[in-house]
Amino acid sequence: MLQKALVLVFVVASIASCISCGTTSSHYVYATIPAVNQVKAYREDPNSGVLTEIQGSPYPVGVGANSVVIHPSGKYLYVANPGQLENDISLFDIASNGSLTEITPRTPVGSSASQPAYLAMDPAGGYLYVANIGSDNISVFSINSSNGALTQVPNSPFGIGLPPVNMQLTPSGNYLYVTATGGQVGNDGSIVAFSVSAGVLTNLGTFASGGFNPNGLAIDPSGANLYVANTGSSSIAIFAISATGTPPGSLTEVIGSPISDTSYTSEVSMIFDPAGTHLYVAVQGSSLVAVYSIDPTTGLPAVLTTPNSTGAYFTEGSPSVLAIDPTGEYLYVANQGTSAGIQAFSLSSGALTAIYTYRVGNTPSSMAVLK
Repeated sequence: MLQKALVLVFVVASIASCISCGTTSSHYVYATIPAVNQVKAYREDPNSGVLTEIQGSPYPVGVGANSVVIHPSGKYLYVANPGQLENDISLFDIASNGSLTEITPRTPVGSSASQPAYLAMDPAGGYLYVANIGSDNISVFSINSSNGALTQVPNSPFGIGLPPVNMQLTPSGNYLYVTATGGQVGNDGSIVAFSVSAGVLTNLGTFASGGFNPNGLAIDPSGANLYVANTGSSSIAIFAISATGTPPGSLTEVIGSPISDTSYTSEVSMIFDPAGTHLYVAVQGSSLVAVYSIDPTTGLPAVLTTPNSTGAYFTEGSPSVLAIDPTGEYLYVANQGTSAGIQAFSLSSGALTAIYTYRVGNTPSSMAVLK
């Protein structure tokens, strides 16, 4: 199973701690480090993309901390802990300077659920969705807006029927898509679709992923199209999300999908810029980030072509997770090779310019950015 991760750190001879961080224009970056059961916290300088570790970081968390999400209010942070005898969710309060305080006790994912690995939250911050890789189901919790506390919704967890690999909600929060292994004749990859109503999941069907070993997912900001990184077949499949079909939320692969480049190996994760005009793809086997512009009519990606762009930018070994600054000015790439490096790039019309490479010591598994 591929771990997904991002952690950012500002190095000036060594990792620096920020004593007086937290201007109103600052963003904060949080990363889970499962090998040492920690969450690290960083302040981002919005003018440079540089991050500085916050005083008090790293913070202890549950065993095997694997995924992190932030409540849209900016008040709460949640971490999935899939480790042995853990199987729970940690809740942290976020202070104005970005520092964290855990609110205990941790919330179990349920007696019929195990190994919570991936988290997703609806845009309104009403519900938390937890994909459990040990039990092939999804636990759903309502979120108390006054204190961030979690309460499992009736009939949770909801079965997937296949081993989950990743998941993502549409921008509206009305549909949830899960990449999964197996389930299709002649194709070892599937996408399981759910409609969402007040946290309750209704299975809309299982769709072929358009390739092998589907992994990362991306949905354009309009919610019109779903993009799937098929790692095993080194391709990207594009699906139209039905708004009025039978049923709404079902998937139809668009004409021209999947796309692939024979020089790329093992696309693993993807992210859109905030405008939805460019798609960034971590190509793990080729140690690069591929950049695509998006046709506004068809939704099909095309390799970015500019006077100063080659369409692909080399990274350190095994780039696995991408994170983008909410302003769309900076891209961060987490590499899971032996160097455990994090690379920062500035963005201009989709093109990348390297800023710095950071050393983090242990491979991080996920990240979230506080806007």
